[in-house]
Amino acid sequence: MGALKGFAGKLLIVNLSNQEISEESLNEEIAKDFLGGAGYCCRYLYDYLEKDTDPLSPGNILMFMTGPFCGSTIPTSGRFVVCAKSPYTGIWGESNCGGYFGPELKKAGYDGIIIKGASRNPVYLKITEDGTKIKDAVFLWGKGILETSKILKEKSDSPLTRIACIGQAGENLVKYAIIASEEKAAGRTGMGAVMGSKRLKAITVRGKKKQYEVADSEKFKVSVQKALNDVNQAFTSKMYGDIGTSAGIDLWNSTGEIPKKYWTLGEEWEGAYNISGMTALEKTIKRKYPCFSCPIGCAKKALVKTGIYKTDGEVEAPEYETLAGFGSMILNDNIESIVKANVLCNDYGIDTISCSSIIAFIYYLYGSGKISSEQINGLNPKWGDINPALEMIEKISLREGIGDLLAEGSDAIGKEFNINQDEIATVYGMEVPYHDLRSNFGMVIAYAIAPPRGPCHNSCDMCTILLGTPLEEFGIETIDKFKDDSEMAIMSSRAQDYRSLYSSLIMCVFANPLPSIIARLVQTAIGLNCDIEKLKDYGERIFMIKRLFNLKMGISPKDDRLPKILLEPLKAMECAGKSPNFEQLKKEYYNYREWDLETGKPNQEKLKKLALKEL
Repeated sequence: MGALKGFAGKLLIVNLSNQEISEESLNEEIAKDFLGGAGYCCRYLYDYLEKDTDPLSPGNILMFMTGPFCGSTIPTSGRFVVCAKSPYTGIWGESNCGGYFGPELKKAGYDGIIIKGASRNPVYLKITEDGTKIKDAVFLWGKGILETSKILKEKSDSPLTRIACIGQAGENLVKYAIIASEEKAAGRTGMGAVMGSKRLKAITVRGKKKQYEVADSEKFKVSVQKALNDVNQAFTSKMYGDIGTSAGIDLWNSTGEIPKKYWTLGEEWEGAYNISGMTALEKTIKRKYPCFSCPIGCAKKALVKTGIYKTDGEVEAPEYETLAGFGSMILNDNIESIVKANVLCNDYGIDTISCSSIIAFIYYLYGSGKISSEQINGLNPKWGDINPALEMIEKISLREGIGDLLAEGSDAIGKEFNINQDEIATVYGMEVPYHDLRSNFGMVIAYAIAPPRGPCHNSCDMCTILLGTPLEEFGIETIDKFKDDSEMAIMSSRAQDYRSLYSSLIMCVFANPLPSIIARLVQTAIGLNCDIEKLKDYGERIFMIKRLFNLKMGISPKDDRLPKILLEPLKAMECAGKSPNFEQLKKEYYNYREWDLETGKPNQEKLKKLALKEL
C-alpha cells in the first residue's frame, strides 16, 4: 500500500465469463479524490458503462466496496456498498449494507470486489486470506436467503465467515431484488437482480489479516472518542437504540409524514399506534443486534409466538419503512402480519420499500375500480387486509401469474393497465420512500431533483435534519420545513453533499458527529490533509460524479419530476392545505448547483473547481 492509510490497498477482480480471478491495486488517485465506497465505485464505473449497457447483461459490472473507515473503531463504520448500473432505473445503482461483511472483506486483504461477465451455471465465491475460489452453487439455486446463509455457514471453515447472497427474487431477476448479508440488506435499485443475472448466488468471506492501520494512531484515538461521545449523546441514538426506527410511526402519523392509503388519506390514521415502536416493544421486539462498531443498535430481533403469523424463532424486526409500507400504505394495523411480510421479503430477497409500494398501488387500483380481481389472479386486495399482500410477495419473487408483471415495478403496472403517470408514486422509475414531502418540503429534493440513485430519503434526509438535528459546521441549518425557496434548495443541496460523503467513507446516517470531527478522522485515519472546506469539496465532488454518470446514461431535466399524487394537499394535520412549489424549488436548486436549466449539466467552472473538468 502507498501513502494512504485506512485501506487494504487491493481490489479483487472476478470475471465469471471465463472464470478468471485476479487482483489490482487500489487506484490511489481515485481514492484521494473520492475516498472509497460509492464515490470510488462511480468514478471507476464511469469509464466502463455506457447508455446502451444492458444492466442485466454480462457487460454490466457489479462492485462491492468498503470505505477507508470500514473495519475501524469509528462508530458505525462497518458498512459496505454495492454498485452497478441499475436494472430498475437505468441510472446509477447504489445500495449500502451494515453487518460484518465489509470489515471481514478488509481482513481478507481487499477494499472491494469487482465482478464482471456472467457464469453459465450458478456459482458462489469463497474468499479467504489464502485466496479466492469460484465454487458450484447449483445446490443453492432456488433456495431463500435464510437457508442459503445457513448452509454456507455450516460449510465454512469458521463460524465467523460472513455471507452476502441473493434469494429467489434475485435469481428470477425481479427488478428490485436485494443482496442480503445475514439479515442486513443492500436493498434498493435492484443490485440483487444484477447479481442474479451473473448467476452468482453468494459470496463468503473470512479474513485473518491485520484489520486496520491509520496514519496517526494517537490523534486517531482522540478523534474516535470525540465521535463516539457525539453519537452517544444524540437524542436520535437513544431513540433508535431503545425502539428502532419504528419510533417514528406515532410522530409522523400526527405530522402527516407517514403516508396512508397509497398517499391519498389526508388525516391521522387511528391504526398507527397498533404498529408503532411502543407496540412493537410490547408485542414483538425481543432485543437489539447492532452492526460492527455500532453504539446505537437500531436493528431489532422480533418474535411472534402464536397465531397465523407465528415466526420460526427470532427474526429481523421490521423497520419504519417496512411498517409504513405494509401498514399505513394499505391501512393494515396488525403488527404481527407486518413481521411476516418482512420475513418473506427478506428471505425471497426483495426491497421492502418498492415491494410494499407496488402492492399498495395494486390495492389503490383495485379499491378505485381501475382493475378487477380477474386481472390479478382472483385476488381481492381490500384496504386493511394484509393476506393478499402476502400472496403477492410470493408471486413477485417467483414471477408467478400477476407477480411477473409486479416484478417489473409500478411503472410497468401503470403501462399495462393504462394508468396515468401522475397516479404512480415513482420518480426515475423507482418508488418513493415513506416520508411524505407535503409534510417536509426538503424531501422534494430527496425524491425528485437530481437524486443520485432515484428517490432516496437517506441521500438527503431533510426529514431528520428539519426535526432539529442540523449540521451548522457544514452549512446545514434547521429552517421552516414548509419553505420552497432558495434557502430550502441550498440546505437540501448541502445535505445531499454531506450524505454523499457518508456513502464513500462509509458511515451510517444515524451517526452524526460534528463535521469537524469527520474531517479530523479523514486526516488521522487516511493521512489526507482535511478541514471543513475540503470536506465540503469531497461531498460535492462525490455527488457530482453520480450526476455525471446519470447524464451519461441519458437523463435530462425533464426526469427531475414529481407525480401529482404526491403533491395533492392533505386535508388535516400541520401540513393541511400545503404543497410545495416544485418548479420554483427546481429552479432555485439548479441555480445554486450552477447547472443549465435546459440540459441539467454543470458549467465548466464548477467542474474545474471539483477537479472533474476532464469528464
